[in-house]
Amino acid sequence: MECPRCKASAVILELKDVEIDYCPKCGGIWLDAGELERLLGDNARKIYSTFQKERFSKEKKLRCPACHRKMNKVVLISTRIDICPKNHGIWFDKGELQKVITAGDINSDVLKFLKDMFNNEIKE
Repeated sequence: MECPRCKASAVILELKDVEIDYCPKCGGIWLDAGELERLLGDNARKIYSTFQKERFSKEKKLRCPACHRKMNKVVLISTRIDICPKNHGIWFDKGELQKVITAGDINSDVLKFLKDMFNNEIKE
């Protein structure tokens, strides 16, 4: 997969039988539709309950790596992320997935995995 942020080639990391597309150049993470739910289980509802679509964002819209449409900017737990309008997946810039999980007060093995992957850059 080509990174929607920097166009570098992403690598695939696997956790809980979920393939996480990770860009080693910019640190972004792409999750295909349904993968966040599979990673976080029932905790995904807690995160999605904070979902707010941004109508006006000054940030450049990224293109979905699956369909190449411009993605929508949305806010999850006060973190702005990119979601494909055709529901192909979610793009998290470096650190955003960790912020969403941490701010959602979700203690999960996913967060531990991300902390290990990013050499404990994430603060609690």
